[in-house]
Amino acid sequence: VVDEEGQEVPLGEVGELIVKGPNIMKGYWNRPEETQRALKDGWLYTGDMARMDQDGYFYIVDRKKDMIIAGGYNIYPREVEEVLYQHEAVQEAAVVGVPDPYRGETVAAFIVLKEAYRGKVTEKDIETFCRQNLAAYKVPRLIEFRESLPKTSVGKVLKRELTRGISAKR
Repeated sequence: VVDEEGQEVPLGEVGELIVKGPNIMKGYWNRPEETQRALKDGWLYTGDMARMDQDGYFYIVDRKKDMIIAGGYNIYPREVEEVLYQHEAVQEAAVVGVPDPYRGETVAAFIVLKEAYRGKVTEKDIETFCRQNLAAYKVPRLIEFRESLPKTSVGKVLKRELTRGISAKR
């Protein structure tokens, strides 16, 4: 697990997971630039953000490309989503970074409420819940309720479709 400069991070800290061995790919087909970014000195930079515990177990935190950098803080959407799913009214949630003129990016949450809570739970309710369970810089600044979230044919949320034309309002 390494930092942006390729240096190992201390146990328990989050960095990018890199792997090396005879079973690692040789490169991307006809994509030399992608290969150069992913393979360095025989190491495959996976794009997974992870931490290692004192027993040598690895825990994937999120994908590097999904990480939100707001005001210099690294925010992992999965962590915010896990908190949102603890709210009794939340059926589905997706968290993404959106452009913010002041912070660079800010946290946006797109939520599908359970049927019984539709029209009863407000953005303020969700924000209050998040403030009780997250550090202040991780609390979504934009909360939008949706009837459904756009998904691929296998059910993965298409986060890039959620953010089209959206930016933080100041």
